[in-house]
Amino acid sequence: MADNVNVMLEQQLKRLEQRVDALVNVCDQLQDENRSLKQRQDVLTAERATLLQKNEQVRARVEAMIGRLKAMEQGG
Repeated sequence: MADNVNVMLEQQLKRLEQRVDALVNVCDQLQDENRSLKQRQDVLTAERATLLQKNEQVRARVEAMIGRLKAMEQGG
């Protein structure tokens, strides 16, 4: 009888160990994925900042051109 209980406990312990190992593996995968996503977010944030800066430069140049054209119309 005691042997049966020991066998059952061993089996349950083994199943629990396997589940814990599976959870550890999932946690490792999620950490890797999270790290990768954070790196990608950093890259995209930097790209966005660069694009916003370029957009602002282009807008300023276009406004300057429009100002010069209006001045030419008024002067000519």
